[in-house]
Amino acid sequence: MSRFIRTHRFCLVSAALLTVTLSAPVQAAQPAAPQAALDRFASEAGYSITFVKGATEGSFNTRLDLTLPKSVPAANWSVYFGSVHPLTVVGDSVFDLIHVNGDNYKLTPKPGAILKAGETYAITFAGHEPTEFQALPNAYVVAEGLKPVVIATSKTRFDPATGLESEPFVTPITDEATVKKAPTDANEWLTPERAFVQNASRTVAQAKPDIVILPTPVSAKHLSGPPLNLAKGINVKLSGLSLADIKAALDESHLKQTSGGLPVEITIGAGQTTGQTTGQTTGQTTGKPESYHLLAQDGRIAITAVDAAGAAYAIASLSQQAAFEHDRLKPIEISDAPRFGFRGMHLDLARNFHSKAFILQTIDQMAELKLNRLHLHLGDDEGWRLAIAPLPELTEIGSHRCHDLKEDHCLMPQLGAGPEGSKIVDGYLTKADYIEILKAAQAHHIEVIPSFDMPGHSRAAVRSMEARYRRLMAEGKPDAANEFRLQDPDDTTVYDSIQHYDDNTLNVCIPSTYHFIETVLDDIRDMHAEAGVPLKTYHIGADETAGAWTNSPACQALVKEKGLDPAHMTPYFITQVSQILGRKGIEPAGWSDGMGHVKPEDMPKTVQSNAWGGLFGGGVAEAYRHANRGWDVVMSTPDVLYFDMPWAVDPKERGADWAARSVDLFKVFAFMPENLPANASVMTDIQAHGETIADSEPLIEGRKIAGMQGQLWSESVRSDDIASYMIWPRLLALSERAWHTGAWEPPYVPGRSYSYGDRQVDGKALLADWQSFTDRLTPRLAELDRDGVFYRLPTPGARVTGGIFEANLAYGGLKIQYRTKGSSWRTYAGATAVKGPVEVRSIAPDGRRYSRIVTVQ
Repeated sequence: MSRFIRTHRFCLVSAALLTVTLSAPVQAAQPAAPQAALDRFASEAGYSITFVKGATEGSFNTRLDLTLPKSVPAANWSVYFGSVHPLTVVGDSVFDLIHVNGDNYKLTPKPGAILKAGETYAITFAGHEPTEFQALPNAYVVAEGLKPVVIATSKTRFDPATGLESEPFVTPITDEATVKKAPTDANEWLTPERAFVQNASRTVAQAKPDIVILPTPVSAKHLSGPPLNLAKGINVKLSGLSLADIKAALDESHLKQTSGGLPVEITIGAGQTTGQTTGQTTGQTTGKPESYHLLAQDGRIAITAVDAAGAAYAIASLSQQAAFEHDRLKPIEISDAPRFGFRGMHLDLARNFHSKAFILQTIDQMAELKLNRLHLHLGDDEGWRLAIAPLPELTEIGSHRCHDLKEDHCLMPQLGAGPEGSKIVDGYLTKADYIEILKAAQAHHIEVIPSFDMPGHSRAAVRSMEARYRRLMAEGKPDAANEFRLQDPDDTTVYDSIQHYDDNTLNVCIPSTYHFIETVLDDIRDMHAEAGVPLKTYHIGADETAGAWTNSPACQALVKEKGLDPAHMTPYFITQVSQILGRKGIEPAGWSDGMGHVKPEDMPKTVQSNAWGGLFGGGVAEAYRHANRGWDVVMSTPDVLYFDMPWAVDPKERGADWAARSVDLFKVFAFMPENLPANASVMTDIQAHGETIADSEPLIEGRKIAGMQGQLWSESVRSDDIASYMIWPRLLALSERAWHTGAWEPPYVPGRSYSYGDRQVDGKALLADWQSFTDRLTPRLAELDRDGVFYRLPTPGARVTGGIFEANLAYGGLKIQYRTKGSSWRTYAGATAVKGPVEVRSIAPDGRRYSRIVTVQ
């Protein structure tokens, strides 16, 4: 699933938490009040990160430069910073590096080291990551008895023109070789010149579409007759459904509701839709859930839908087309139904919190794109984000970060939170918040799937319950203290999780763990009941367990009693929790790596598996294997559907890159979720090499993929706007593939293999469909502007050849602006003569925001 890092081979310094305990002699400090001296130190110290060449050809390291102020505190002091990647010091240094936990490190001067005020000390770490945004901000200084203070030079900034966050403490990467991750890495930095060529290669000269509905309907055609005047609004009459079923869709549509408006009859019935055959779907929509038929002609509009969701989707389609035609709607007939029953988006609130307002905005936008599942990741190592009434410690402690070494009041700062956390990265959903979200989602025909990752990725829960234990023991209440404890106190197992925690895993062998889980589930189920939205699916997580419990006496006894495999206790846990869920009438879901080890016969009848194996790393076989078990497999492929990956191979683009060096809009659009091996024809692996994907475990006849889900993991996503930047407009392309099968997608043939460039995918048809999609993006981006969504504006491709400047865009049909040195911004209208370097940017449809600036010579 996310996981910012996936293997121990990645190594980059980031700036969130590392403990630099400077107990060695330091040049005499000026007399000052202790807190004032520490404050001054934080305001004057220098802090910077630079990527430098390593000792071997083609290798690069990361250097942290710490400059001491001319005046330093008299008392011993420390600097905390962190890294989501493991750190190893290279060469001699006056500091020793100690890993504390997770992304926390401790840097201490070696015995006898003399640190001089005003000097810069360079500490070099092995390896680096090829973007400027994997560094974490808010390093801070502490001294015993004083308030910790963030080092000013480690803070981020925001550009008012673009709204984008920058990290001024990171030295800009200018050497393209620095972005290589290995000598065999064939990725090229997407310079403006290369982007220009790439954009041009994907552009097709064809008539612009006159039907702009996204996602693409199964069938849509204009009819003869005069246009329908929607300027006075619509007058809706309902049969078989209530106004509440479609009120949200009507309220958010372009159309006004008035008694004197154009008649719109909406009926729940059998449907009359028979679309064209595309790919491996029949196009038949009659009777399919969420399907609809719309006929607008002769001064009236008739909508027949199979269910209320289909009626709401018909309104969304009508609204898009009517807005495009300025309320003079040409007669039109639409027959439509979804490709998949599961069309989802996953939001990680655990690593860094995202607000209720952001979640509600996302629900609104998802509904317009006919997406119907919202997976909320509410608990992980770094945070617990939903109030659970019987266990207030989960949010009192687990939702907040501060400098508390004992973690009695909060979790230690992580992921750049700083010593006091912040209202941006800290926080949780109250019961009222969650119920409001549930009701909003239900009104938009979206199911909310809550998730607290277990048994690994559970440090926030573990530490919160340990703090509860210590408090109750101090109060002389041992029974209450042990009631919800998640660790075996006699367990001496030493382990290292994928994010380098040594205490993030629930003990799966003690009764209090399952009592805890049932208590959490019952409280969530009660919230759903109060909202009038039954809890249907709960996501266990169940991925990346660190291999704990080996030396737990409780586990050793359970293994002996039940004849279990001590090395594979996670399947036991998943089975136990799934059976608990089954007894409560809740369907279990989990990430595919954990789910793959359970015995299907021990699981409930309905199981959801989020397939997150890489396309070129066994993920295809895993997805089909799980589908062959009869499970609902939801494609969550990280190479394509992890929206925390960078938009491009460019050090200025933020994101993790363990799964993909870039996930651009075209890649999401071109994904083939049902014929997974076929993706090898049009996609390369993480090192930009063409490969072959063999269908080694074919789908059994009658088995199929259940859906698609986009994922946003939030390790480096510290604000709602950054989250939006990473999601949009990629979610538009996901909705297109989840709803509509492209005519260019080859039908799945069991056992067939595909190789890069083998032409088994119709490239011309793919590009024609892509062109149609991008032509329809412009009105959608304008809608995002009106709704206040902070989406990514594409950086232009550009080149200067023989003094002639040219520019283009990957998508969106937006305006491009350029300027030369000393000149003002001008709108690009075509190739033009220039002298000297040229700066280029795109502009949002509403003219209020700009893309990141790129420069060509």
